[in-house]
Amino acid sequence: MDREDIVCDCDVLHSDVVEEVRKRMPNEDDLYDLADFFKVLGDSTRVRIIWALDENEMCVCDIAVLLNMTKSAISHQLRSLRQANLVKFRKEGKVVYYSLKDDHVKAIFETGMEHIKE
Repeated sequence: MDREDIVCDCDVLHSDVVEEVRKRMPNEDDLYDLADFFKVLGDSTRVRIIWALDENEMCVCDIAVLLNMTKSAISHQLRSLRQANLVKFRKEGKVVYYSLKDDHVKAIFETGMEHIKE
């Protein structure tokens, strides 16, 4: 497909469509937050961690072994995922277990995986 094939060449502004979409458009702050949410998922290490946690709750040590990384590196990435509200943790004695924050995170991740495998 040539670039000319994807450029709109209409002379009529579809003002009814523009106005309807404008009414439903989220505010700028929400759109920036959404962009930041997807930026967090733009790191392959964090995606690998999310994949692991989608499979099972895990501690930092187990994730580090699974991904062949240091505990420090995993902890750093988990901090970013916690700040983005994508993972949660619970303590059991001295061990900290991580899991996905909720079903929304699981659904977004699994839908993304499904999409790339099409």
